[in-house]
This record gives sequence, C-alpha cells and structure tokens, in this order.
Amino acid sequence: NVSKNFGPLKAVQNLTFNITRGEIVGFLGRNGAGKTTTIRLLTSYYTADEGKILIEGVDNTQDDLKTRNSIGYLPENNPLYEDLLVSEYLDFIADLRKMKGSDRKGNIDRTIEEAGLQQVFHRPIHELSKGYHQRVGLAGAILHRPSILILDEPSEGLDPNQKLAMRDLIKSLGKDRTVLLTTHIMQEVENTCERVIIIGGGHLILDSKLEDVSQHAPSELKNIYVEIEGSEIEKGLSSIPSIESLIRLDPKENRKRYIVELSGEIDPRLEIFKLSHENKWNLWDLHQDDVNLEDVFNHLTKEDERKRGS
Repeated sequence: NVSKNFGPLKAVQNLTFNITRGEIVGFLGRNGAGKTTTIRLLTSYYTADEGKILIEGVDNTQDDLKTRNSIGYLPENNPLYEDLLVSEYLDFIADLRKMKGSDRKGNIDRTIEEAGLQQVFHRPIHELSKGYHQRVGLAGAILHRPSILILDEPSEGLDPNQKLAMRDLIKSLGKDRTVLLTTHIMQEVENTCERVIIIGGGHLILDSKLEDVSQHAPSELKNIYVEIEGSEIEKGLSSIPSIESLIRLDPKENRKRYIVELSGEIDPRLEIFKLSHENKWNLWDLHQDDVNLEDVFNHLTKEDERKRGS
C-alpha cells in the first residue's frame, strides 16, 4: 500500500506487490508510469509518504543501511569510471563496501566468473564493448552478494548477440536471487522472466505469471486465422454465433483466407472444423493468433489511461 507524491503529482498510488527469492520479474509501464519512483523507493533513495516496504522482512525506513545492503542495483545509464581498469573498478567497489580479507578476494573472484569478465579483467573500461560495459556494471551490483537485484534496462544498446548473452546471465543470476527487471523490450521479458508486473499512473494494473498473461487479453485480440477452399464459405462462417465478423485477406492460390474476429470468449475452431466437414470444404489452415505480452501491455495501459482520462 505504498504511495509517493510530489506536490500535486501522485507518482505512486497504493502500490502493493510481493516478490520471492528465485523469481525473475519484469516490471513494466509506459514512460511516467511510476517505475523509476518505485525503484527509488525500494532502494531508499525516496521515502514513501504512505505504506511500508519490507526488504527480507526489514522495513526500509527503520534500517535502510541493512536493506540497501540486500540490494544490487544496475541503473539504466550504468555510470562507470572509464579511466579505470576493470580490476581497479571492482577493487574500488569493494572498498566502498568495506570488504576485507578472504571475503573480499572470494567475492571478487566469484563475481568475475559469474559476470564473465575473465578476458577483460585487466583492460581499461573505456576500451570495452557496450556488452562488457553492462557486465562490469552488473559485476559492481553483485559484488557484495546481494539477495535482490534491480536491473534497469540492462539490454539497452546491446546488439542481438549481446542481448542473448545478457539474457542468459540474468537467468543464471536469478537462480538464487530475487530479480526485478525493467525494460521497454517485451521480448526480453518474455524470454527472461516468469512473472510480469505492469503499473500505470503509479498504481498496479497487472500482476501475473507470464504463462497466464494471454488470459488478460480481450476477445478482440484473440483472432482466428482460416485458410480454406469451398463454396459459400463466408455465409457458413458467419452463421457461427461466436464469430463477430470476417476480415477477408488476399487469396493464396485458390484458397480463401480470413481473419475471424470473435464476439466473445468462446473459441469457434471446433465449429469451423465441423462446418468444413459438413460442407466438404478443404481446410488448409486453422489456428489462433498468439497474443503476446506487447499486445496485452498496450491494451491494458491504454485502457487504464482512458479510465483515468489521460
């Protein structure tokens, strides 16, 4: 039930969610939705006006030093000291974290391996690719072995191969940590996360397992594709009660092609198959177009904005 206002601006409104260890959660919202404010509340950069934030059971207003120590944070712009070697940068972070002795060496060695920095450990940061820049920033975030990772646009600016490598790295880091991932790239969430939280206007719009996201899509997004041969096809298909309308596509050879728009939640594919058999139509293709996360995100955020009159 967390809220945060800046004068008349209600940046976060009565926001509630819970994330457990081992979960990788996508945290999504349009620009201005309240994602950055929420992250700053979680990391104790801001203090909530109302509500409570518990990090591993500890109220972050009561002991923010302890809760901050539980969190590793990779910001969007990933500020690094470009003139330092990678080894010098990690030593600097270790100094800030007051690491000493065998724990310090053990953490650095383990972090180098986890972040895949063996080949660049003794190179200046300014010579590294964008992908290795992100890895160095991520190494700094996990050096103190936090149980929670907050990653803000970790794949921003990476090429396709680097994005794949970053995705695999995040998955490996999430095996024994809590990971909150913000991104504008829906494919990254679909391929990395098992759960998604969507906010808009500072409040919760959706909290769902990724595999269940399509259930939150309206019927107009769940279209059926039909490729078929025969006579009086449109008349026959239009007789099915669950079909709202047909969008005629360009034919393919002698086959007619349609996008079937639904009038409700009932799947008409079985009725289409039976009708094809009864009318001796040749049914070449019949499938439901997949509803992806981006479709659901766009629908839910636009509907939320409409309700709020923005």
